[in-house]
Amino acid sequence: MPKHKLVAYTDGACSGNPGPGGWGVLLQAFSDGRVVKERELSNGERLTTNNKMELRAAIAALEILDRTSEITIITDSKYVMNGIQTWLAGWKKNNWKTASKKPVKNEELWKRLDLLCEQHEVNWKWVKGHAGDMGNERVDKLARSAMEPFKED
Repeated sequence: MPKHKLVAYTDGACSGNPGPGGWGVLLQAFSDGRVVKERELSNGERLTTNNKMELRAAIAALEILDRTSEITIITDSKYVMNGIQTWLAGWKKNNWKTASKKPVKNEELWKRLDLLCEQHEVNWKWVKGHAGDMGNERVDKLARSAMEPFKED
């Protein structure tokens, strides 16, 4: 039986920063180069930030996995990419302080994401947002739709 390859597109959106926000995930399982299963996830909050929504999407993509997996997470967030690939090791070494000795913003979400990354083999890929990548466009719509119920009339 061929091993399935997992890919998760993630995105966050916010109307105002802070303001109402939403996140979206498109989880796809591939076999022999074709999508064999898909699942969409999304949710929102009344008062949040874009960075929090980007992090929540990545967290949700990993939390839904029911066993240790290899997964590629595709994001358009430079904040998430820089945090995972560049800043995280230093934050942990400096007891969750930035290089300027200030507390790390969204520390609780970063810790949660870090723990989940330790439980799975996660590959990260950045794509330019709003540039025609079909998966990215789809999760952008999910995130924006999830934000709508939290907007005030």
